[in-house]
Amino acid sequence: MRTFSLLKGMPVYGEEGNMLGEVCDICIRDDGKVSDILLQRKGLIGKKFRLPIDQIFSFGENAIMISDQGDLPTYKEDESEFTMHHAQPIIKKNILSNDGEQLGLLDDVYFLEEVGTIVGYELTDGFFSDIAQGKRVIRTPNPPQIGKDAMVVSVNKLRGGKTNDEVSELPKQGPR
Repeated sequence: MRTFSLLKGMPVYGEEGNMLGEVCDICIRDDGKVSDILLQRKGLIGKKFRLPIDQIFSFGENAIMISDQGDLPTYKEDESEFTMHHAQPIIKKNILSNDGEQLGLLDDVYFLEEVGTIVGYELTDGFFSDIAQGKRVIRTPNPPQIGKDAMVVSVNKLRGGKTNDEVSELPKQGPR
């Protein structure tokens, strides 16, 4: 399981050892799956390319390896998908439960690399709250409904009796 923030900036190599670019974003379909990783190639123009998740051979600790480095398609916005930062961004989007409770703002996503399924959403309540209380991670049984102004998630009550307490809080981040 990975978070987008751990992938961002990670180099992508072909099996021959040629660096193809660095991860700059992910494409998320409305069914809650990561379909592609966006690569930024070095250069003046800095074009972005789509890397389908099924072309990835290995998600390593320091790099992503792909088995076939044929021509990667150039990234074009698609109205049926969302990204973290580029077209239809979801980062810092308001997250609501299907009961209308505001859970926080989206800060990151957790997904299974091999299949691209998003399994958790990391939420923030702001810088000072994150330091004092830590960030929260919620899991949802169904993909969220992503609207223009907010994402609506259905959450199960598991631990602690709170709807947003399915996954324990992340450790508080101290000064670095």
